[in-house]
Amino acid sequence: MNRIKLIQLFSATLFFTLSFWSVNAQEKTVTGNDMLLKETIYNENRVKVLNFSLKEFDALFFEFFDKKSEPNLVLTKEEFYSYTIQIAVFSDRLAALYPDQKEIAAENKKKWFTENYEDYLLSKASQKK
Repeated sequence: MNRIKLIQLFSATLFFTLSFWSVNAQEKTVTGNDMLLKETIYNENRVKVLNFSLKEFDALFFEFFDKKSEPNLVLTKEEFYSYTIQIAVFSDRLAALYPDQKEIAAENKKKWFTENYEDYLLSKASQKK
């Protein structure tokens, strides 16, 4: 009887361990693909965004939020990351302009760089309900 329970416990542990590894591997693949896209967008837009005036940044920022809140519009992954990464890059400019605000700028950059397209899609789905 104890052997059967031990085998069942071992089997269940093995099952959950393998399931976790599988899910974890899938998450890293998606994140890896998104990260490559984000880095590409970052490299393509860095110089342009670092030269933005505050007025140009405001226009970009409000355009993103207008499009994001539009219930009948769904941004593509490239469009979504283009906005979020450009907003993140502008944090570098703010850090250069206001050295005493470097920590806040770094936190903002990290926040915008970690924005996730799948989360955006989920929020769009909940908007329609």
